[in-house]
Amino acid sequence: MTSVKKTGDWARARRLLASGPARLKTAVGTVFRQEAQDLRKKIVQGITSQTPGGEAFKPLSHLTIAARQYSGFRGSKALIRSTRFRRAIAAIVKGDTAFIGIPKKIRGKGGTSMLDVAKLNEFGSEPIVIPMSAGMRRYLFGLLRAAGKKPTGGSGKGIVVVQIPARPFLKPVFNKFKKNARHRFINRISKRMMYGRG
Repeated sequence: MTSVKKTGDWARARRLLASGPARLKTAVGTVFRQEAQDLRKKIVQGITSQTPGGEAFKPLSHLTIAARQYSGFRGSKALIRSTRFRRAIAAIVKGDTAFIGIPKKIRGKGGTSMLDVAKLNEFGSEPIVIPMSAGMRRYLFGLLRAAGKKPTGGSGKGIVVVQIPARPFLKPVFNKFKKNARHRFINRISKRMMYGRG
């Protein structure tokens, strides 16, 4: 009968094996929260850079920029009228489920639903028909002049049709983020299990 000789710290090995499942569960939870926060951060950065997921936003129209300047705001970036919109983007993790986006309950200035604002920008709008008053006509013509456009015709009666273009700020980031998600996730868990970090 051949004898087996044990070498090394077997007591430590037994402790590591016994604690393995609990350590793995903790590592998975930590990495899951890290991934959710990283995705949120990339969405915010995409809005700030105007290229979410590497896809450039459609620039604001000259009229929109003129309207902003008329109200005292000099910025020309889409979705950045204030920090309110970017701050509304949240990463909420519950168990093995994560939500990254704008929660339904978040309201903007004047009680506006930030979720509705997000949908409008992500998908764009259908044509919006606005009946014109004389005051609205004067305002519109003022904006046209400020934008360097020549106002034409009209009697102050009638309508104006506007359409907000889609400026997706979530989908391009989600698509880019998920490409290496599996590899990134496993790598981070491995580092945490081996070194307690990652």
